[in-house]
Amino acid sequence: MSDRAATSSAMTESSALEIEIATRRLMAALDALESAVERRRDADRDENELATRIQALGADRSRLADELDGALVKARKLERTSRDISDRLDAAIVTIRSVLDTGEDS
Repeated sequence: MSDRAATSSAMTESSALEIEIATRRLMAALDALESAVERRRDADRDENELATRIQALGADRSRLADELDGALVKARKLERTSRDISDRLDAAIVTIRSVLDTGEDS
């Protein structure tokens, strides 16, 4: 019987060691899984922040495009007004010269 007890004790110690090794492997796997989940959560958070920034940039781009369109319209209007004023000044100069020439001839 003592051989049986020794064999049973050795099997129990061997089983306990295997359980301990399996438990450690399981704990290591759980730690690795937890780290992977945390990295994924960080990546998702970064992705959401990036999407928010891209959306904000899109809104800024639209606003700037509208402002640019308005500025172009204003610039064209100022250019037309400037041309009109220049034409009027040229006509006034011609008229003044004509009046002055007529006054000198008399």
